[in-house]
Amino acid sequence: MIKNYLKTTWRNLVKSKGYSAINIGGLAVGMAVVMLIGLWVYDELTYNSYHKNYDRIAQVMQHANFNGKIGTQSANPALMGPELRAKYGNDFKYVVQASWYYNPLLSVGDKHISQEGIYFEEDAPEMLSLQMLKGTRAGLHDPHSILLSASAAQALFGEEDPMGKTLRVDRSQEVKVTGVYEDLPNNSSFNKVKVILPWSLWIIQNPWVNKMEKPWGSNFSQTFVQLTEQGDMENISRKIKHVKSDKVGKDEAKTNWVVFLHPCVNGICIMNSAMVSIPGGVSSTYDCLASSAALCCYWPALIS
Repeated sequence: MIKNYLKTTWRNLVKSKGYSAINIGGLAVGMAVVMLIGLWVYDELTYNSYHKNYDRIAQVMQHANFNGKIGTQSANPALMGPELRAKYGNDFKYVVQASWYYNPLLSVGDKHISQEGIYFEEDAPEMLSLQMLKGTRAGLHDPHSILLSASAAQALFGEEDPMGKTLRVDRSQEVKVTGVYEDLPNNSSFNKVKVILPWSLWIIQNPWVNKMEKPWGSNFSQTFVQLTEQGDMENISRKIKHVKSDKVGKDEAKTNWVVFLHPCVNGICIMNSAMVSIPGGVSSTYDCLASSAALCCYWPALIS
């Protein structure tokens, strides 16, 4: 029975070669497009899900009124983290102050390589749920320590065990390797981080920070948080909205600083841009449009 069906199908294909080629080609192209769009949508919908608590991780950002125009920025004063911990500690499991991305020169003997890195406070490995291949997530407690991604460790030390080894950062600062973590996937906001240095070391290297006369008037760092299990993103945003405006002088207060939380689950956390624009729901909208486009591509191919 099945053999007869196959013979009949083959005869029809051979009899109408052009029509068959159009139908089969259209179906193949439609299926390929649907698969590619599906993979893209899946990648978008799972963005940052590598981090165990990604749905409670957020970046602290600010709205401000600049000459009648509302601007949004991810840059914060260095005191933002300590202030949130002191006044709103019950709402956050972790509060992490950070620098911007930069490319430190790492030196081991005569070998010199540049890797993208960042200065993080010591709770960052726990907040990001880093998968430690060597050492522990407590590796940033010492100001003169460094965490390396697996690829950075391989580039510097090859097959040699990097734990406890000393290297130089930017030809001057000596640090000790206290951990090696699994490289972060491409669909993580932090995927470029190959080297993590302690925020406390950054403060040591920049003593002017603790000597500022108006520390709340300068925005030059980033702040990330992880909410507690009971924490609600919108409610906490409302609670902390005046955390900066309450600290600045009258002239600075005219800018009307409003602090808020930008959830990483709703899109990409801003890692290397002080001034940003955040149109709400864009990622989800694009995902819906892409899914609709995939169905539109596949349905005509299917019925043909």
